[in-house]
Amino acid sequence: MSATRLLVLGVVRMSGRAHGYQVRRELLSWSADKWANVQPGSIYHALKKMTAEDLLERVDVEPGDSGPDRVAYRLTPEGEQEFQILLAKGLSDPNAGNPELCAAVSLMPALPRKYAIGLLRQQLIHFEAEERRSQLSLEETDDWGKPPHVSELFRLWGGIASASREWLTGLIGRLEAGEYVMADDPPGNQV
Repeated sequence: MSATRLLVLGVVRMSGRAHGYQVRRELLSWSADKWANVQPGSIYHALKKMTAEDLLERVDVEPGDSGPDRVAYRLTPEGEQEFQILLAKGLSDPNAGNPELCAAVSLMPALPRKYAIGLLRQQLIHFEAEERRSQLSLEETDDWGKPPHVSELFRLWGGIASASREWLTGLIGRLEAGEYVMADDPPGNQV
């Protein structure tokens, strides 16, 4: 899964229609260039590739102010389906990387609240298991005959899993308490 792919689909979806510069500007405002390594070239490449895959369609060409024409895109039904799949996978798949999880969290309000909570609970199970696995590995380090400093890796992995579990537990709690505007919230009923 590509964080760039999910983010580009998400921004086009949020806008209804968008051209590359709009997508780039939005993602830069989220600092996605830092946490997902989304660069301008990768945005334009994703737009062209997903258009060729029928996930996006060209809807308008605007003359550029002093440069090339600006092509506006919108999601196709296939693009909406791909967005939903990537978003669900980013929130729930333990094999998704950090940029994918971050991209999914940034687009999470596109989902119904209970569905998002269910996906996040799947990810929570993974972090809890990672935390236990790290602890067991730390306890068994002496049995392996490995150098003692190798145990620091297990402490690091356990600490990352613990911090991730704590953050995710808090996020689930905030969602359950009604924080954030989600796709199925009635207008005006948000906390």
